Amino acid sequence: MMRILIADDEPVARQVLREAIEELGVAIVCGEASNGAGVLALCGETAPDVVLLDLQMPLLDGFQTARRLRGGSPLIIFVTASPDRAVDAFELGVADYLVKPVRRERLALALAKARELLARAAEPARTRAAASPREPVRRIAGRLKNEFHMLGLDEVIAFKAEDEAVYILSVKGRFLADLTLKALEERLPAPRFRRIHRGTIINTDHIRRIAPLSNKRWLLKMSNGMEAIVSKRMAGVIRDQTRW
Repeated sequence: MMRILIADDEPVARQVLREAIEELGVAIVCGEASNGAGVLALCGETAPDVVLLDLQMPLLDGFQTARRLRGGSPLIIFVTASPDRAVDAFELGVADYLVKPVRRERLALALAKARELLARAAEPARTRAAASPREPVRRIAGRLKNEFHMLGLDEVIAFKAEDEAVYILSVKGRFLADLTLKALEERLPAPRFRRIHRGTIINTDHIRRIAPLSNKRWLLKMSNGMEAIVSKRMAGVIRDQTRW
C-alpha cells in the first residue's frame, strides 16, 4: 500500500486530507509536516511514496521543497488554494495538482495516478537491476530558460548545488539540471566524475592544476577557471585515479 506524507502548515487541512485518505483505503499516512524543512527530514525517516504538498508553508515553500526532492522519489502532488500555479508545478515534474477544497473523487484520481506512476517506475527498475546494478548516463539535459540542451559528458566540467537548484557548468555555459547531486553521483561514471564535497561534483578530465594550500588542503583549478578546495586525502585520491 502507498505511503503518504501530508505537508501543510494548517492542522485542519492536514486532518481533512488524512481522514479522506483513510476513507479511501488505498494508502496509509506515514507522517505529517507543517513546513518544508519538516518534509525533507521526514522523507529521510519515513520513505514516503507520495508527498501531498501545500504551496504556502514557512521555512521552505512548496516549490522550494519540491526542487529539493526532485528526482522522482517521492512523487509530489501539490494541494493548494492557488489555482494559478499549475503550469509552474507541472514543469517541475509533479504527479498532480489539486486545488482546495479537494473533492474526495479528485483525490482518489490523483492517488490512482500516483499508484500507476509508481508501478511503471518499479518495473523498469527491476529489469535494470537484473541486467545491471548501475546504468551510467551518457548525456545530460541542461535547461536554459525554456530550452533543453543535450550535453555530452565530455562537455561537462562540474555540477554545483546552489540553494535548491543544481547547475551544470559546461564548456557551452551554465545550465539548470533536473537531477539532484545524489542522483547524479549514483549514475555518473566513476572515477571520471568525483564528488569532492557536499555541493560539487567535478569531471576529473577538466582538472588543469592541483596545488597545495596547506598541509591539509589542496586547490583544484578546472578548465573553465573554476577553483575548488579539497582535502589532502581527496586530492591524493584524484591524483591516483587520474594518474597525475
